[in-house]
Amino acid sequence: MSALRLAVVAGEPSGDILGADLVRALAAQTGDQPKLVGVGGERLIAEGLNSLFDYSELSIIGFSAVIAQLPRLLRRISQTADAIIAARPDCLVIIDSPEFSHRVARKVHKALPDLKIINYVCPTVWAWKPERAAAMRTYVDHVLSIFPFEAEIVERLGGPPLTYVGHRLIDDPGLGAARHAQLARRMRKTSDQPPLCLILPGSRRSEVARLGDVFGLAAKHLAEINPDMRFALLAGERVERQIRDKVLEWDVDCPVYSGDAAKWRLFGEADVAIAASGTVLLELALAGVPHMSSYKLDPIARLLFNLVTTWTAALPNMIAGHVVIAEAYDNQVRPQRLALIAQQLAQDTPYRAAMVSDFDLIWSRMQTGEPPSDLAARTVLSVIGRG
Repeated sequence: MSALRLAVVAGEPSGDILGADLVRALAAQTGDQPKLVGVGGERLIAEGLNSLFDYSELSIIGFSAVIAQLPRLLRRISQTADAIIAARPDCLVIIDSPEFSHRVARKVHKALPDLKIINYVCPTVWAWKPERAAAMRTYVDHVLSIFPFEAEIVERLGGPPLTYVGHRLIDDPGLGAARHAQLARRMRKTSDQPPLCLILPGSRRSEVARLGDVFGLAAKHLAEINPDMRFALLAGERVERQIRDKVLEWDVDCPVYSGDAAKWRLFGEADVAIAASGTVLLELALAGVPHMSSYKLDPIARLLFNLVTTWTAALPNMIAGHVVIAEAYDNQVRPQRLALIAQQLAQDTPYRAAMVSDFDLIWSRMQTGEPPSDLAARTVLSVIGRG
Protein backbone atom coordinates (compact mmCIF):
# COMPACT_ATOMS: atom_id res chain seq x y z
CA MET A 1 0.00 0.00 0.00
CA SER A 2 1.37 3.42 -0.95
CA ALA A 3 2.18 6.05 1.67
CA LEU A 4 -0.75 8.15 2.83
CA ARG A 5 -0.96 11.50 1.08
CA LEU A 6 -2.24 13.88 3.73
CA ALA A 7 -3.25 17.51 3.35
CA VAL A 8 -3.18 19.36 6.65
CA VAL A 9 -4.08 22.92 7.60
CA ALA A 10 -3.05 24.05 11.09
CA GLY A 11 -3.20 27.76 11.82
CA GLU A 12 -2.17 27.97 15.47
CA PRO A 13 0.60 26.54 17.67
CA SER A 14 -1.87 24.22 19.39
CA GLY A 15 -3.03 22.92 16.02
CA ASP A 16 0.56 22.48 14.88
CA ILE A 17 1.20 20.26 17.91
CA LEU A 18 -1.96 18.22 17.32
CA GLY A 19 -1.13 17.86 13.64
CA ALA A 20 2.40 16.64 14.32
CA ASP A 21 1.11 14.16 16.91
CA LEU A 22 -1.41 12.88 14.36
CA VAL A 23 1.21 12.50 11.61
CA ARG A 24 3.47 10.47 13.91
CA ALA A 25 0.57 8.24 14.95
CA LEU A 26 -0.44 7.72 11.31
CA ALA A 27 3.14 6.78 10.45
CA ALA A 28 3.21 4.26 13.30
CA GLN A 29 -0.14 2.72 12.34
CA THR A 30 0.50 2.54 8.58
CA GLY A 31 4.21 1.74 8.72
CA ASP A 32 5.06 4.61 6.38
CA GLN A 33 5.61 8.34 6.76
CA PRO A 34 2.66 10.29 5.29
CA LYS A 35 3.41 12.66 2.43
CA LEU A 36 2.26 16.11 3.52
CA VAL A 37 0.95 19.24 1.83
CA GLY A 38 -0.58 22.32 3.42
CA VAL A 39 0.10 24.82 6.18
CA GLY A 40 1.63 24.36 9.61
CA GLY A 41 4.35 25.37 12.03
CA GLU A 42 7.67 24.02 13.18
CA ARG A 43 6.24 20.75 14.59
CA LEU A 44 4.58 19.77 11.29
CA ILE A 45 7.59 21.01 9.33
CA ALA A 46 9.72 18.62 11.40
CA GLU A 47 7.41 15.82 10.24
CA GLY A 48 8.05 16.65 6.59
CA LEU A 49 5.59 19.44 5.75
CA ASN A 50 6.79 22.20 3.43
CA SER A 51 4.39 24.86 4.68
CA LEU A 52 2.92 27.04 1.95
CA PHE A 53 3.59 30.14 4.08
CA ASP A 54 4.41 31.15 7.65
CA TYR A 55 1.43 29.97 9.63
CA SER A 56 1.85 32.75 12.20
CA GLU A 57 -0.11 34.91 9.72
CA LEU A 58 -3.19 32.94 10.76
CA SER A 59 -2.98 33.66 14.50
CA ILE A 60 -6.07 35.85 14.32
CA ILE A 61 -7.68 36.57 17.67
CA GLY A 62 -11.01 38.33 18.12
CA PHE A 63 -13.59 39.79 15.77
CA SER A 64 -11.66 43.01 15.24
CA ALA A 65 -8.52 41.23 14.07
CA VAL A 66 -10.40 39.02 11.63
CA ILE A 67 -12.02 42.02 9.95
CA ALA A 68 -8.76 43.95 9.74
CA GLN A 69 -6.87 41.05 8.16
CA LEU A 70 -9.63 39.76 5.88
CA PRO A 71 -8.02 40.68 2.49
CA ARG A 72 -4.80 38.83 3.29
CA LEU A 73 -6.80 35.97 4.77
CA LEU A 74 -8.76 35.55 1.54
CA ARG A 75 -5.55 35.43 -0.53
CA ARG A 76 -4.07 32.74 1.68
CA ILE A 77 -7.32 30.74 1.53
CA SER A 78 -7.16 30.59 -2.27
CA GLN A 79 -3.44 29.78 -2.26
CA THR A 80 -3.90 26.90 0.20
CA ALA A 81 -6.98 25.45 -1.47
CA ASP A 82 -5.34 25.56 -4.91
CA ALA A 83 -2.25 23.73 -3.64
CA ILE A 84 -4.32 21.00 -1.99
CA ILE A 85 -6.52 20.55 -5.05
CA ALA A 86 -3.42 20.20 -7.24
CA ALA A 87 -1.90 17.62 -4.87
CA ARG A 88 -5.05 15.43 -4.83
CA PRO A 89 -4.37 13.92 -1.39
CA ASP A 90 -6.09 10.94 0.22
CA CYS A 91 -7.50 13.12 2.98
CA LEU A 92 -7.64 16.71 4.23
CA VAL A 93 -7.38 17.38 7.96
CA ILE A 94 -8.18 20.91 9.12
CA ILE A 95 -7.13 21.89 12.65
CA ASP A 96 -8.22 25.01 14.57
CA SER A 97 -8.39 28.50 12.94
CA PRO A 98 -11.93 27.97 11.60
CA GLU A 99 -12.04 31.41 9.96
CA PHE A 100 -9.31 30.13 7.66
CA SER A 101 -9.40 26.35 7.60
CA HIS A 102 -13.12 25.93 6.96
CA ARG A 103 -13.03 28.31 4.02
CA VAL A 104 -10.17 26.25 2.59
CA ALA A 105 -12.18 23.07 3.17
CA ARG A 106 -15.23 24.40 1.34
CA LYS A 107 -13.14 25.38 -1.69
CA VAL A 108 -11.42 22.01 -1.74
CA HIS A 109 -14.71 20.14 -1.38
CA LYS A 110 -16.20 22.03 -4.30
CA ALA A 111 -13.30 20.96 -6.55
CA LEU A 112 -12.81 17.46 -5.09
CA PRO A 113 -16.22 16.36 -3.76
CA ASP A 114 -15.08 12.78 -3.09
CA LEU A 115 -12.12 13.80 -0.92
CA LYS A 116 -12.61 12.96 2.76
CA ILE A 117 -12.34 16.07 4.94
CA ILE A 118 -11.79 15.69 8.68
CA ASN A 119 -12.03 18.54 11.17
CA TYR A 120 -9.70 18.08 14.16
CA VAL A 121 -10.89 20.32 17.04
CA CYS A 122 -14.57 21.10 16.70
CA PRO A 123 -15.50 24.76 16.16
CA THR A 124 -17.21 26.19 19.23
CA VAL A 125 -20.72 25.74 17.84
CA TRP A 126 -21.89 25.39 21.44
CA ALA A 127 -20.87 29.00 22.13
CA TRP A 128 -21.19 30.92 18.89
CA LYS A 129 -23.21 30.52 15.68
CA PRO A 130 -24.67 27.04 16.32
CA GLU A 131 -25.88 26.88 12.71
CA ARG A 132 -22.27 26.13 11.75
CA ALA A 133 -22.75 22.54 12.92
CA ALA A 134 -25.32 21.72 10.24
CA ALA A 135 -23.40 23.74 7.66
CA MET A 136 -20.28 21.66 8.33
CA ARG A 137 -22.10 18.51 7.30
CA THR A 138 -22.07 19.70 3.67
CA TYR A 139 -18.26 19.60 3.44
CA VAL A 140 -16.86 17.86 6.55
CA ASP A 141 -17.04 14.06 6.72
CA HIS A 142 -15.97 13.62 10.34
CA VAL A 143 -15.04 15.68 13.40
CA LEU A 144 -12.32 14.73 15.88
CA SER A 145 -13.35 16.34 19.16
CA ILE A 146 -11.11 17.17 22.12
CA PHE A 147 -13.92 17.84 24.62
CA PRO A 148 -16.36 15.15 25.83
CA PHE A 149 -19.46 17.37 25.85
CA GLU A 150 -19.31 18.19 22.13
CA ALA A 151 -20.67 14.90 20.73
CA GLU A 152 -24.18 15.39 22.08
CA ILE A 153 -24.29 19.06 21.06
CA VAL A 154 -23.06 18.54 17.50
CA GLU A 155 -25.48 15.63 16.97
CA ARG A 156 -28.40 17.69 18.31
CA LEU A 157 -27.47 20.57 16.00
CA GLY A 158 -27.38 18.29 12.94
CA GLY A 159 -23.61 18.32 12.48
CA PRO A 160 -21.29 15.69 10.99
CA PRO A 161 -20.36 12.41 12.72
CA LEU A 162 -18.03 13.08 15.64
CA THR A 163 -15.54 11.05 17.67
CA TYR A 164 -14.22 12.23 21.01
CA VAL A 165 -10.50 11.40 20.81
CA GLY A 166 -9.39 13.04 24.05
CA HIS A 167 -7.26 16.03 24.94
CA ARG A 168 -3.47 15.91 24.87
CA LEU A 169 -3.34 17.67 28.26
CA ILE A 170 -4.39 14.40 29.88
CA ASP A 171 -1.07 12.83 28.83
CA ASP A 172 1.10 15.91 29.38
CA PRO A 173 3.89 14.92 31.81
CA GLY A 174 4.15 18.45 33.22
CA LEU A 175 0.46 18.59 34.03
CA GLY A 176 0.65 15.06 35.42
CA ALA A 177 3.43 16.11 37.80
CA ALA A 178 1.46 19.18 38.90
CA ARG A 179 -1.66 17.09 39.50
CA HIS A 180 0.36 14.56 41.51
CA ALA A 181 1.78 17.39 43.64
CA GLN A 182 -1.70 18.79 44.28
CA LEU A 183 -3.06 15.35 45.20
CA ALA A 184 -0.17 14.87 47.63
CA ARG A 185 -0.86 18.27 49.20
CA ARG A 186 -4.52 17.35 49.50
CA MET A 187 -3.63 14.13 51.35
CA ARG A 188 -1.36 16.00 53.79
CA LYS A 189 -4.16 18.52 54.54
CA THR A 190 -1.71 20.88 56.24
CA SER A 191 1.20 22.89 54.88
CA ASP A 192 4.20 24.55 56.47
CA GLN A 193 4.15 27.20 53.71
CA PRO A 194 1.95 30.33 53.62
CA PRO A 195 -0.73 30.13 50.90
CA LEU A 196 0.26 30.94 47.32
CA CYS A 197 -1.97 32.81 44.85
CA LEU A 198 -1.01 32.28 41.22
CA ILE A 199 -1.95 35.10 38.83
CA LEU A 200 -2.40 34.42 35.11
CA PRO A 201 -3.33 37.60 33.20
CA GLY A 202 -3.44 36.01 29.73
CA SER A 203 -1.11 35.26 26.84
CA ARG A 204 -2.07 38.17 24.57
CA ARG A 205 -1.07 41.81 24.86
CA SER A 206 -4.69 42.95 24.75
CA GLU A 207 -5.62 40.67 27.67
CA VAL A 208 -2.72 41.91 29.79
CA ALA A 209 -3.63 45.52 28.97
CA ARG A 210 -7.25 45.01 30.06
CA LEU A 211 -6.67 42.83 33.12
CA GLY A 212 -3.23 43.80 34.44
CA ASP A 213 -4.31 46.72 36.61
CA VAL A 214 -7.39 44.91 37.93
CA PHE A 215 -5.41 41.82 38.88
CA GLY A 216 -2.82 44.02 40.61
CA LEU A 217 -5.52 45.68 42.71
CA ALA A 218 -7.07 42.27 43.44
CA ALA A 219 -3.71 41.08 44.75
CA LYS A 220 -3.46 44.20 46.92
CA HIS A 221 -6.93 43.59 48.42
CA LEU A 222 -6.15 39.90 48.95
CA ALA A 223 -2.92 40.80 50.77
CA GLU A 224 -4.93 43.12 53.04
CA ILE A 225 -7.42 40.33 53.79
CA ASN A 226 -4.70 37.71 54.25
CA PRO A 227 -1.29 39.26 55.05
CA ASP A 228 0.35 35.80 54.84
CA MET A 229 -0.65 35.34 51.19
CA ARG A 230 2.22 34.94 48.72
CA PHE A 231 1.89 35.79 45.04
CA ALA A 232 3.44 34.58 41.80
CA LEU A 233 2.63 35.54 38.23
CA LEU A 234 3.04 33.33 35.17
CA ALA A 235 3.85 35.20 31.94
CA GLY A 236 3.73 33.90 28.39
CA GLU A 237 6.81 34.53 26.28
CA ARG A 238 5.08 37.06 24.00
CA VAL A 239 3.90 39.25 26.89
CA GLU A 240 6.63 38.76 29.48
CA ARG A 241 8.19 42.21 29.04
CA GLN A 242 4.78 43.89 29.13
CA ILE A 243 3.84 42.00 32.28
CA ARG A 244 7.11 42.74 34.07
CA ASP A 245 6.60 46.45 33.40
CA LYS A 246 3.02 46.23 34.67
CA VAL A 247 3.92 44.39 37.88
CA LEU A 248 6.38 47.14 38.80
CA GLU A 249 3.29 49.35 39.34
CA TRP A 250 1.65 46.90 41.76
CA ASP A 251 1.58 47.41 45.53
CA VAL A 252 2.42 43.77 46.33
CA ASP A 253 5.52 41.65 45.91
CA CYS A 254 4.76 39.36 42.96
CA PRO A 255 7.64 37.49 41.28
CA VAL A 256 7.14 36.87 37.55
CA TYR A 257 7.93 33.47 36.03
CA SER A 258 7.85 32.10 32.50
CA GLY A 259 8.41 28.80 30.71
CA ASP A 260 6.81 25.36 31.01
CA ALA A 261 9.02 24.15 33.86
CA ALA A 262 8.04 27.10 36.05
CA LYS A 263 4.42 26.82 34.94
CA TRP A 264 3.91 23.23 36.04
CA ARG A 265 5.91 23.73 39.24
CA LEU A 266 3.67 26.66 40.20
CA PHE A 267 0.56 24.68 39.25
CA GLY A 268 1.71 22.05 41.73
CA GLU A 269 2.37 24.59 44.50
CA ALA A 270 -0.51 27.08 44.14
CA ASP A 271 -3.39 27.16 46.61
CA VAL A 272 -5.54 29.35 44.38
CA ALA A 273 -5.34 31.12 41.02
CA ILE A 274 -6.83 34.25 39.48
CA ALA A 275 -6.84 33.71 35.71
CA ALA A 276 -7.85 35.25 32.43
CA SER A 277 -10.48 33.19 30.62
CA GLY A 278 -9.03 30.64 28.21
CA THR A 279 -7.55 27.15 27.94
CA VAL A 280 -5.57 27.82 31.12
CA LEU A 281 -8.80 27.29 33.09
CA LEU A 282 -8.89 23.67 31.95
CA GLU A 283 -5.19 23.27 32.74
CA LEU A 284 -5.80 24.55 36.26
CA ALA A 285 -8.82 22.28 36.72
CA LEU A 286 -6.97 19.17 35.54
CA ALA A 287 -4.05 20.02 37.82
CA GLY A 288 -6.48 20.53 40.72
CA VAL A 289 -5.89 24.24 41.41
CA PRO A 290 -9.00 26.13 42.65
CA HIS A 291 -9.46 29.27 40.58
CA MET A 292 -11.80 31.83 39.04
CA SER A 293 -12.08 33.27 35.52
CA SER A 294 -12.00 36.89 34.36
CA TYR A 295 -12.25 38.50 30.94
CA LYS A 296 -12.83 41.91 29.37
CA LEU A 297 -14.16 41.98 25.81
CA ASP A 298 -12.75 44.02 22.95
CA PRO A 299 -15.13 46.73 21.60
CA ILE A 300 -16.46 44.76 18.62
CA ALA A 301 -16.84 41.57 20.64
CA ARG A 302 -18.89 43.54 23.16
CA LEU A 303 -21.29 44.63 20.41
CA LEU A 304 -21.74 41.00 19.34
CA PHE A 305 -21.92 39.54 22.84
CA ASN A 306 -25.67 38.99 22.66
CA LEU A 307 -25.11 36.50 19.83
CA VAL A 308 -23.20 34.17 22.16
CA THR A 309 -25.38 31.15 22.95
CA THR A 310 -23.45 29.28 25.65
CA TRP A 311 -24.30 29.54 29.34
CA THR A 312 -20.61 29.65 30.26
CA ALA A 313 -17.26 30.43 28.65
CA ALA A 314 -15.30 28.26 31.09
CA LEU A 315 -14.36 24.80 29.81
CA PRO A 316 -14.40 23.25 33.30
CA ASN A 317 -18.04 24.29 33.65
CA MET A 318 -18.93 22.91 30.21
CA ILE A 319 -17.29 19.55 30.88
CA ALA A 320 -18.86 19.19 34.33
CA GLY A 321 -22.27 20.30 33.07
CA HIS A 322 -22.75 22.73 35.94
CA VAL A 323 -21.07 25.75 37.50
CA VAL A 324 -17.71 24.75 38.94
CA ILE A 325 -15.71 27.98 38.76
CA ALA A 326 -16.92 31.56 39.08
CA GLU A 327 -16.69 33.81 36.02
CA ALA A 328 -16.44 37.60 35.86
CA TYR A 329 -16.79 39.58 32.64
CA ASP A 330 -16.35 43.27 31.83
CA ASN A 331 -17.87 45.36 34.65
CA GLN A 332 -18.05 42.29 36.90
CA VAL A 333 -14.23 42.13 36.95
CA ARG A 334 -13.78 44.01 40.21
CA PRO A 335 -10.69 43.75 42.42
CA GLN A 336 -12.58 43.32 45.69
CA ARG A 337 -14.72 40.53 44.24
CA LEU A 338 -11.72 38.64 42.89
CA ALA A 339 -9.92 39.00 46.22
CA LEU A 340 -12.86 37.72 48.29
CA ILE A 341 -13.36 34.69 46.04
CA ALA A 342 -9.64 33.93 46.09
CA GLN A 343 -9.58 34.07 49.90
CA GLN A 344 -12.49 31.62 50.11
CA LEU A 345 -10.77 29.22 47.74
CA ALA A 346 -7.40 29.45 49.48
CA GLN A 347 -8.91 28.25 52.77
CA ASP A 348 -10.34 24.88 53.81
CA THR A 349 -13.93 25.83 52.94
CA PRO A 350 -16.87 23.83 51.52
CA TYR A 351 -16.53 26.00 48.39
CA ARG A 352 -12.97 24.81 47.85
CA ALA A 353 -13.83 21.18 48.64
CA ALA A 354 -16.72 21.14 46.17
CA MET A 355 -14.58 22.67 43.43
CA VAL A 356 -11.75 20.18 43.92
CA SER A 357 -14.26 17.31 43.85
CA ASP A 358 -15.62 18.64 40.56
CA PHE A 359 -12.07 18.78 39.18
CA ASP A 360 -11.82 15.02 39.82
CA LEU A 361 -15.08 14.55 37.90
CA ILE A 362 -13.69 16.57 34.98
CA TRP A 363 -10.49 14.50 34.97
CA SER A 364 -12.54 11.30 34.85
CA ARG A 365 -14.82 12.49 32.05
CA MET A 366 -11.87 13.40 29.83
CA GLN A 367 -10.29 9.93 29.89
CA THR A 368 -10.36 7.73 26.76
CA GLY A 369 -7.95 4.97 27.73
CA GLU A 370 -5.42 5.69 24.98
CA PRO A 371 -3.36 8.64 23.70
CA PRO A 372 -5.49 11.14 21.74
CA SER A 373 -3.21 10.98 18.70
CA ASP A 374 -3.57 7.19 18.46
CA LEU A 375 -7.37 7.33 18.58
CA ALA A 376 -7.37 10.27 16.14
CA ALA A 377 -5.16 8.36 13.68
CA ARG A 378 -7.32 5.23 13.87
CA THR A 379 -10.40 7.34 13.21
CA VAL A 380 -8.79 9.06 10.21
CA LEU A 381 -7.79 5.72 8.68
CA SER A 382 -11.29 4.34 9.27
CA VAL A 383 -12.96 7.36 7.64
CA ILE A 384 -10.82 7.08 4.49
CA GLY A 385 -11.23 3.30 4.30
CA ARG A 386 -7.72 2.30 5.32
CA GLY A 387 -8.46 1.22 8.86
